Amino acid sequence: MAHAEGKYADFEGLRERAVALRRAGHSLRQIRDELKIYNNDILNRLVKGEPPPEWTKRPRAKDDLRDRARVLRKQGWTYDRIQAELGCSKSSISLWVRDLPSPERQPSDTSAARLGVQRAVENRRAAREEMRNRAYAEVGSLAPRELFLIGVGLYWSEGAKAKPGAHRRVIFVNSDPNMIRVFLSWLDLLGVEPERRRFSVNIHESADIPAAESYWAEQVGIQVGDLLKTSLKKHNPRTNRTNTGEGYHGCLRVAVLKSADLHRRIEGWWYGIVEAACPEDLSNRT
Repeated sequence: MAHAEGKYADFEGLRERAVALRRAGHSLRQIRDELKIYNNDILNRLVKGEPPPEWTKRPRAKDDLRDRARVLRKQGWTYDRIQAELGCSKSSISLWVRDLPSPERQPSDTSAARLGVQRAVENRRAAREEMRNRAYAEVGSLAPRELFLIGVGLYWSEGAKAKPGAHRRVIFVNSDPNMIRVFLSWLDLLGVEPERRRFSVNIHESADIPAAESYWAEQVGIQVGDLLKTSLKKHNPRTNRTNTGEGYHGCLRVAVLKSADLHRRIEGWWYGIVEAACPEDLSNRT
């Protein structure tokens, strides 16, 4: 295989050094920084065939936490008690046990009035939960065309749009891992190869950055070392931020290489949707 001239002309020499670092337990990011190789394709070819060190592999400890959370929920534990026992977030607990019935609350006051209020609250909660479950069931499976249209709308509302005269590139940034997963499924549907996708974390500098990087790498099924350099937002102590604590992981930025034409197609798809939905109101197209 031919290799690029110039900086990477001594490919075999670089590969020997990269393999030695890999076998010494270095991550891709550490090898990149050591050898000053900032081209991911070159970097991956340098360590091709060398397994990643054990410490970079994705942990599966959450499987045990999930099983334990379900057992406690069946025993009537509340989210607060499960969180205190297992040390995981309420959002994770909710996801793990949402198919289980809510435990009955034991009234602390035997008065008929208090018991009636408590029952009313529980009935409203059960009704809301039932409404959400019915809505969930109404979706069912998605046909390829349905996912295609959803992806176009999702990108046009959350993705990067090019300003007049600016370079076009498909970039999607979001803090919701479910939004990220739907977007990646949409890229799969469009035939965008995984090797054209680049991931990086955007997060406040006061947050737990290694934890956020591990979280997002796990969400999209890559190694932490495959992430690009994390972008840090400067912390302003005068700002009363609510997105803090264990559940805060910042945002994941997904960029698609060589995507100018794809960006133009997305723009065309979106205005096609607008025209189909509002055939008599075409004057607002911009």
